[in-house]
Amino acid sequence: MDFFAFQSGLMLLVFFGLLLVKGFAFVTALMFSAEAYEAAGKLTKVAWCAILGLGFATQLILPGPLGILNLAFTIAAFVYLADVRPALKGLTRR
Repeated sequence: MDFFAFQSGLMLLVFFGLLLVKGFAFVTALMFSAEAYEAAGKLTKVAWCAILGLGFATQLILPGPLGILNLAFTIAAFVYLADVRPALKGLTRR
């Protein structure tokens, strides 16, 4: 097996994995109300949707999942999923 073929396949997997994470974060950010963001003491819904939407678009437009912008938006998506989303879900439980 060629090393470069393996590396290309791995980078393609990383690309689609990060695209999936960013897309999931963006879609879930759209599902919560603006009041929930304020009640949780987080950035506004518009801010999170803009950050996550730009991250998703950047992942599609810029080549390579390991560029500096893609890494910054990936970190933002993971922060949303690890901190903001659980706080929002905690507010909306019945």
